[in-house]
Amino acid sequence: MKKKVLNADSNFFSFFSYPLIIGNPNTALKNSGSVVLSETTAIKYFGTKENAFGKTVMLDKDTPLEVTGIMKDVPANSHLDFELVIPLSNYSHLSWMTQWINNGLYTYVKLAPQIASAEVEKEFPAFMEKYMGSDMRQFGFDFTLSLSSLEDIYFHNSSFDGLRHGDKTVVFIFLSIAVLILVIACINFMNLSTIRAAERSKEVGLRKVLGALRNNLIWQFIGESVLLTAISCVLAVGLLYLVMPYYVELLGHPISFSFAGVYLWLFLLGVIVAVGFLAGSYPAFFLSAFSPIQALKGKLRLGKGGSMFRQALVVVQFSISVFLIVGTIIITRQMDYVRNTQLGYNQEQSLTLRLDNNDIYENMHVFKSELERNSAVEAVSLMSGEPGGFFDMHTFDVEGQPEKWSASTEFADFEIVKTLGLKIIAGRDFSPSFTTDTASALLINRTAADKLGWTPEEAIGKWMENKVRDTTRRMVVGVVEDFNFHSLKRGIEPLVIAPNNDRRVAVVRFKPGNVKAGVAAVEAAYKSVASAYPFQYSFLDQQFHNLYKKDIRQQMILSLFAGLAIFIACLGLFGLAAFAANKRYKEIGVRKVLGSSVTDIVLLLSKDLLKPVLIANCIALPIGYYAMNNWLQEFAYKTPMSWWIFALAAMLTFIVAFGTVSIKALKAAMANPVKSLRSE
Repeated sequence: MKKKVLNADSNFFSFFSYPLIIGNPNTALKNSGSVVLSETTAIKYFGTKENAFGKTVMLDKDTPLEVTGIMKDVPANSHLDFELVIPLSNYSHLSWMTQWINNGLYTYVKLAPQIASAEVEKEFPAFMEKYMGSDMRQFGFDFTLSLSSLEDIYFHNSSFDGLRHGDKTVVFIFLSIAVLILVIACINFMNLSTIRAAERSKEVGLRKVLGALRNNLIWQFIGESVLLTAISCVLAVGLLYLVMPYYVELLGHPISFSFAGVYLWLFLLGVIVAVGFLAGSYPAFFLSAFSPIQALKGKLRLGKGGSMFRQALVVVQFSISVFLIVGTIIITRQMDYVRNTQLGYNQEQSLTLRLDNNDIYENMHVFKSELERNSAVEAVSLMSGEPGGFFDMHTFDVEGQPEKWSASTEFADFEIVKTLGLKIIAGRDFSPSFTTDTASALLINRTAADKLGWTPEEAIGKWMENKVRDTTRRMVVGVVEDFNFHSLKRGIEPLVIAPNNDRRVAVVRFKPGNVKAGVAAVEAAYKSVASAYPFQYSFLDQQFHNLYKKDIRQQMILSLFAGLAIFIACLGLFGLAAFAANKRYKEIGVRKVLGSSVTDIVLLLSKDLLKPVLIANCIALPIGYYAMNNWLQEFAYKTPMSWWIFALAAMLTFIVAFGTVSIKALKAAMANPVKSLRSE
């Protein structure tokens, strides 16, 4: 089996709060030959969790481990994601556990009460000097230590620590969008409540005549608003329950969510009260202020002040909608740009395979030779990291440079240029014809040459020395054209490619039209040398696009939000159109009798209602430009924000708004004028 394995100290289960169903948390990891399984893993492989306890599992085929504990499955909101826990003492003899210079482990520290993290961090420089000072000076490193609060780890910006991470900015963005949509809904309620004022005016007048005070009326209308909000909240919770599986699929990771939580219901109660008061306050004060005499006579007029306020609310609604439309268009264009950008290497029909077990690692050259003989395979290269993956950072002594120089480093065999389709722009590629290349040659990219002040031709023959991996200097034998080996959010950085036995990934490029046969060939070669391990692979283009999963999900969610926001805004506009048509019912009849066409009347009713939409565009478009320009700064390569994007957003808004208004306006314009003029 191949699972998510966590290597930890023996006190892991007494230090953290992951509960054991079976076993003692204080002793479960005491012996190096032990392992703790998650409940799901235990049931999957042993039938029941009770059967799993005491059984033996094999680690890398040669290390037997006794199951000494069964833990509850790791909750979805845990930043650690694991299914097995193995004592770290199993690796105590390896170099990365015995040399201070290695930094692949994370240490969790529980501070004593009243001790601030800053006090501990003051001691770190002396600690580093004591244990790593000489090594750092020798190899040109400058490592530092710092403490991060456990509650802050989830939003810590790191991609390669194996932990779950989120983006706090994105959380605030979508929380803000949710609030804005709620504001749009509140505005609709205010508008529709006030335009229905004429229908409730006699009710208000009668209540006042019978002795009702204004405060009583205010609380009545606010109470109605809170009640409607409460009903809406119940419906929303039910809807959330139904769509949660689809929402989890959209997000790409599980969500820990329970309707039994006290805090959830307190939060919902707060939302009900806040939204109820926000949506109901203006209508309540507006309705309660009616004069009982005018109301009972049916001569109530809503006034220009109320009309302007309602139009201002429509401006707010559509400003939010236009802003979301602009954001959706630009994010969609940027994601399309990222997907279609030429990265400078061949990523099509290329398979990547992790060299992550002893069998494949010890037989990687046999594996490679077998693939190279297959007719479906174009080229094979073994390397330390594929484009879009992890690249080491190393420090070099460089000819002519007074200070040490750092660059991303790729350790690979001689076929890397051919396999990735890189372009040599100066010098030559690695070659077995030069017996010294393995120990004394390297390639650099154009950016590395530029950073060192060389032209590509001047770089040839210059020496570099990496004291961590080499005992002698290496010569630059070639310069490759720049290619995007990192995310497009980062610019192209200096890269050094050196032959070395540090191989963690195999990249296999297939001949055109031979992908299916090529995958079968890789699987056969893999099973011939590592049959005990599952064959798991991915394609190079998928690997690079995985870097943008978060952005693509953001695009999809923002699109849904934008559609929802403009739909709700149009509902409010439809209500206002209905009110305007009813208010001018007799006027429309007179105009039709005097010869006005249906088109004239539709334009007449639409003109006033579309003015707030025009104002909304004037407000939202500059704000949208500013916000999306800031968002695009995250990318080193970005799509231009052309003028037509904003024109398209404005046009879409006008088309939708005009269509919404026209439905009601057309109905009013086509009505028989006799009905509207009968009482005159």
